[in-house]
Amino acid sequence: MSDSQDFDVIVIGAGAVGENVADRVVQAGLSAALVESELVGGECSYWACMPSKALLRPGTALKAASSVAGSREAVSGSLDAQKVLDRRTEFTSNWDDSSQAVWVKDSGITLVRGTARLTGERLVEVRDNDGDVTLLTARVAVVLATGSTPTTPPIDGLDAIEFWGTREATSATQVPDSLAVLGGGVAGTELAQAFARLGAKVTIIARSGLLSNYPKPAADLVRAGLEDDGVVVLTDTATESVRQEADGSVTVTLGDGETVTAAKLLVSTGRRPALANLGLEDLDLDPGKLVTDQSGRVQGADWLYAVGDAAGKVLLTHQGKYEARITGSAIAARAAGTLGDAVEDWSPYASTANHYAVPQVVFTDPEIAMAGRTIEQAREAGLTVSETSLEIAVAGSALHSDGYQGWAQMVVDEDRRILVGVTFAGPDVAELLHAATIAIAGEVPLDRLWHAVPAYPTISEVWLRLLEKYGL
Repeated sequence: MSDSQDFDVIVIGAGAVGENVADRVVQAGLSAALVESELVGGECSYWACMPSKALLRPGTALKAASSVAGSREAVSGSLDAQKVLDRRTEFTSNWDDSSQAVWVKDSGITLVRGTARLTGERLVEVRDNDGDVTLLTARVAVVLATGSTPTTPPIDGLDAIEFWGTREATSATQVPDSLAVLGGGVAGTELAQAFARLGAKVTIIARSGLLSNYPKPAADLVRAGLEDDGVVVLTDTATESVRQEADGSVTVTLGDGETVTAAKLLVSTGRRPALANLGLEDLDLDPGKLVTDQSGRVQGADWLYAVGDAAGKVLLTHQGKYEARITGSAIAARAAGTLGDAVEDWSPYASTANHYAVPQVVFTDPEIAMAGRTIEQAREAGLTVSETSLEIAVAGSALHSDGYQGWAQMVVDEDRRILVGVTFAGPDVAELLHAATIAIAGEVPLDRLWHAVPAYPTISEVWLRLLEKYGL
């Protein structure tokens, strides 16, 4: 059985990014279909951002209460693991997307459930679970918002055992006695701390460093926090093989011959754009890597766009949603004949911030919050930069918690005297981040930033200390 429908725009993937594209074009007066093979709302809602932060927050709240005299004496006992898991499940709506589907309908978007495949220019075939096929035609554009999929490292024995990916970890129904984590990136580090605070004995095994994409002083603070929670952190450590034991546990053999055995193994070694089985090869497009311009349009197919993780630029939900808004506006403008092929930096049709002002947070305790570039990245881009860094030791941090430990850094483009990178590490520093993002995206001159007076007594006073140390 088959059906045929026409729309102005077809969006493949109904995660947060796809929802934003579809909503944007519908608000501009175009019709849109949103195609989804799993849950409407996507990875972030059910298996990533929301459940992982829900698992982390109770432990952070308990640690915060324990770090201040007065409240410390009122805190007794440990986390109730089942209550934490139940709260996590509430945030995922028990993996039921009915409310998200209602939002799609109420927004004037048509939801088509099934697996999509491109069959030609502006042509999409959708096959549902019963095998029925719906043929969709886009009058204007097709948008790929298919997200990303985990990468599995080539480790001997891994393909023969049961292990957790991030999905299994964030949807776990019980806390294992022990957990081995392969990977020292953001997801692995966050989940390691979450499960350690829920009672598991956790070991991180990282081939290189811990959070190596972040400045080392910031990563070192996180490492200290993990070790304080009892996490064993093995960096610069190769994994030679894994095997499943008779009792279901997993033994990891390290490069030096030592072994780590745990009830569960979590593999968190990165992600790649989910572009397989979409029919891109038949359109002479490389599913290994799509090349897109700042409006999201795919090189070699002016009717096809890719956004979010599928575009492979910045694999962060908030940047994907930003790209979605940009792409939706560009599609609508081109449909109206008010936008040509070229887009200008920082216009409503260009995702320029992806190159200069990406904010990102590691939601461990302590947190890392970073916007823009590290000093190494800035130098690689050919900028003449200076670095100013210091410990966060201001009245606001002293009031925040006893023995507060934090670190801050700013990277300055000396030719233009503007910020190109800012990093904070410490408890609750994520709330400082948007000020840094605004300063970088707005290219606020340091001489003007000096007049942005931080309120006393807040942790934001660190801005004043950084600018003073810089020489203002």
